[in-house]
Amino acid sequence: MDPIISDIYAYSTDLRGSGLDSQRTDEIKKRIADSIFVAYAASRSEPVSIERNALLPSRGKYNSTIFFTSDKASSEIATFINGSMTRYLDYSDTYLSKEALHPSDNIPPILAMAEPFESQGSDIIKAIDVAYEVVGALSDAVSIRDRGWDHVTYISISSSAGLGNLLEMNEERFENLMSLGLNNNISMRQTRAGELSMWKGCTAADATRNSVFAASLALNGFTGPSPVFVGEMGFVKQVSGPLNLGLGKKRVLRTMIKNYPVEYHAMSAVEAALKIHEKLNGGIRKISVETFEVANKIIIKDPEKLRPKTKETADHSMPYLVAYSLVYGEPTPDSYSTHYLEDPKILAAIDKMSFTVTDRFNRMYPEFLPVKITVETDKQTFTEELDVPKGHHRKPYSWDDLITKGKKVMSERSAMEIANIAKRFDRSDMAELLEVVRNVRDERQH
Repeated sequence: MDPIISDIYAYSTDLRGSGLDSQRTDEIKKRIADSIFVAYAASRSEPVSIERNALLPSRGKYNSTIFFTSDKASSEIATFINGSMTRYLDYSDTYLSKEALHPSDNIPPILAMAEPFESQGSDIIKAIDVAYEVVGALSDAVSIRDRGWDHVTYISISSSAGLGNLLEMNEERFENLMSLGLNNNISMRQTRAGELSMWKGCTAADATRNSVFAASLALNGFTGPSPVFVGEMGFVKQVSGPLNLGLGKKRVLRTMIKNYPVEYHAMSAVEAALKIHEKLNGGIRKISVETFEVANKIIIKDPEKLRPKTKETADHSMPYLVAYSLVYGEPTPDSYSTHYLEDPKILAAIDKMSFTVTDRFNRMYPEFLPVKITVETDKQTFTEELDVPKGHHRKPYSWDDLITKGKKVMSERSAMEIANIAKRFDRSDMAELLEVVRNVRDERQH
């Protein structure tokens, strides 16, 4: 057996027998609820509508429900559509290390396969923990971004591991699932370079769609290339370089729930800008932002970030997000319309902005997410410095915080119902969760 897969299988098998402690269980429940909240917010987005038109109707041996409907599709198609909802708004949770990524990308495939197999909530929670632990370990091990590969390649690995745990695969089938889930699913970083397209918010859903497809094959005896990690032409040699996972560090506890629908490296900047927005006085003359190199690489340095033309580029643009927050306040899913992308006030603020990468902030990242913003107006100067934003693992979300987030995108009743089923999910099952999700409503304007 491939030694890296052997380590993952051992962690998965041990977890089946021992279970999770209450703290990890509670945090996974929060992330299930958070994923449903942000999926609902994106359920009417253009990419999701296109996917429905292009891919439905669909049927397979294993079938799963499309979130917020009674419609079913083959489990891999349901995974892609539900995964796109969960990820598209860039409102889902984050893990920061050598690689930055979104662990909750692993939740839609596990929920999708839990439905036809009528899984219990306690088993689903364990499977999600496996996926979170594996993707966090990969993130800690190597940055494949610096090698030109996109982080969703790691999601291909982790979602396969979570599915193998959920379906209680034996050693042979687990290895074939991991091999089939990874070998053909190496994603290029071009997804997040230059002007960003719809694919930025949906590529992780495609990675997990392929994992579900691989699980269906492996479950029925299909074999995959081995050893997929350490082989002559395997992942270590071709993509990652040396890879040491070090599983078992409870990494779900270091994941972070988002307060705003923005790329996570901008989260502190938005929070600091909002504090200045509340007291801003006078016309803006100059905006100075101190940050760290990873933020510069991902959401600052590209010229497209100064004049974003798409929603996908704008939510990955610190200049745009700081400008929007200073001018209009808290960003929402509606903050990326053409009206705002072409807004003269926002563009003028961007043109008055400068960015500096500091050694001090570089040393603080990724344990902290530091930023310092100084705004000079014709009346006075305002400065805010922040180490970590709300929702960071050093300032974690409570259930009340999470319900408040839910109420921003759906009715209060629905937000409470989602939170309540999530809180008791270890004593419930997939069918009950789906019944609640099917009946989500948006009555905020009534």
